[in-house]
Amino acid sequence: MESKEIRQKFLDFFEKKGHKIVPSSSLIPTDPSVLFTTAGMQQFKEYFLGKESPFGKRVASCQKCFRTSDIERVGDTSHLTFIEMLGNFSFGSYFKKETIEWAYEFIAKELGLEIDYVSVFAGDKEVPPDKESEKIWLDLGIPASKIKKMDKKDNFWGPTGLEGPCGPTSEIYLNGLEVWNLVFNEYYQDKNGKLTLLKQKGVDTGMGLERLAAVVQKKESVFETDLFKSIIETLGKQSGYDYKIDSKFLNTRVFRIIADHVKSAVFLASEGIFPSNIEKGYVIRRLLRRAIVYGNIGPKKMENFLIPLAENVINIYKDIYPEVKSRETDILTIIQNEEERFEKVLGESLKKAEEIFDWWSRLSQDIENTKKLAEKSFLLEQSGGLLVDLFVERLEKFWNEKIIYKDDFLDFIKELRDRHREISRAGAEKKFGGVGKDAGLIQAKLHTATHLLHAALREILGEDVRQMGSDITPQRLRFDFSFSRKLTPKEIKNVEGLVNQKIKEDLEVKKEEMKYEEALKVEALAFFKEKYPEKISVFSIDNFSKEICAGPHVKRTSELGNFKIIKEESSGAGIRRIRAILE
Repeated sequence: MESKEIRQKFLDFFEKKGHKIVPSSSLIPTDPSVLFTTAGMQQFKEYFLGKESPFGKRVASCQKCFRTSDIERVGDTSHLTFIEMLGNFSFGSYFKKETIEWAYEFIAKELGLEIDYVSVFAGDKEVPPDKESEKIWLDLGIPASKIKKMDKKDNFWGPTGLEGPCGPTSEIYLNGLEVWNLVFNEYYQDKNGKLTLLKQKGVDTGMGLERLAAVVQKKESVFETDLFKSIIETLGKQSGYDYKIDSKFLNTRVFRIIADHVKSAVFLASEGIFPSNIEKGYVIRRLLRRAIVYGNIGPKKMENFLIPLAENVINIYKDIYPEVKSRETDILTIIQNEEERFEKVLGESLKKAEEIFDWWSRLSQDIENTKKLAEKSFLLEQSGGLLVDLFVERLEKFWNEKIIYKDDFLDFIKELRDRHREISRAGAEKKFGGVGKDAGLIQAKLHTATHLLHAALREILGEDVRQMGSDITPQRLRFDFSFSRKLTPKEIKNVEGLVNQKIKEDLEVKKEEMKYEEALKVEALAFFKEKYPEKISVFSIDNFSKEICAGPHVKRTSELGNFKIIKEESSGAGIRRIRAILE
């Protein structure tokens, strides 16, 4: 059974159970506290909190998701950065009994698979044990020996972002893999971690299509399924080496990591994300550069190898996610430009790596010098994109010849990465720490200002200007748009002046709910999403601006104050970036 059939079988099953099938939302979420869509429930988050769903109380979807939390584990049998998440959701319609019974029915009867074991929440001082789920599994014939009771780390999910709905989970394991996570949203967690009971109970399930396909297709890992097969085969031809199903084998890990990273880069590029040194742009740059570096780790150095792989990805998904095909030229251009740019940087980094290695090899082999080596190699990884794995490859010869501090080196690297991750997380929390009424108002103002800026750019520079990305923090807005050259000081002044003119005119910001097709007929701008729910929101500012948007907005433009452009710069080939503030 190919992945396409598995995906459709899941959606058909839940449609028969009274669920509305909702298309995948963008990988760029409307929630500013997270960079990417990491779960199927994100586009439905507000419906768990009581807002009426335009889709009804039961929905199901196959959601594009992107996560970096497991990036260091990519290369094993099951971890990925880009996944498709199959999920069914209830906003106050059904709860644990139906969720578990339907999950069992789909796995055991529709797919004919045997469940290895399931897990339920064991309880802690805040949340009681989930005895209800345990009883339901027992009633379905799952023996007590196959029901594991797990702690909060394993069986309590959420929230996405800094706060939101969350609850205990029950998980289904097939062939030793955690495949389906059933989340019972009973609580709301605030930004301080405090839990309160939700007025409306909800269900949020997530099952990785890749893992399910590996089980159904009886494959050793997700990378042998039809979702990766052609990518891996192309890598084999490029490298001249056969793919061996063994995650401890270097070539296998290299193939898997490159395949995963290129796939993720294709989907991020399809959302209009360009490589840069900050936020979303930094993520796609890091993925592409990691893939290029891994192409230099194997026994045969590969050059200019990403484009054929990206074409494989597009062919795999073109019928499911048409945006990857319709934006193929843009996607391939983004990847090719970054590959060419990084090849030059990589050469310099490789020279520095050899210098560091020569320096280290002349030192006495002790714990302190091993720590210094870890620090230097990690610094080069962060600044020059050169992965520590290259050092590991060079060091293997020494580690095989004599007893030195391999485990200590790897431990030091892990400590440095963990510390870096904590610093990054703290920075994100500081950036988005303000939630509540004030932060919501700031966000609404900047969202509205972004619409005015977009319209002003199109009026001053021409209607070929297209939004290529945007970001909002409590301090400023950032707007990326297609344009071939640097703006002149006069053009910047005219754009800024036009925005402020519309602010002073005290225009009404009008919101209308309509079908996507109707929005296109009234010429509402929409550049990022190609799949929409039946009803979408269109925000109009007089006859000046009209856009499809899911973010918050003010009621009148006069609420914005004074708009000021603080910087205009390049953000990539054919892309300009404006940073602006409200005073």
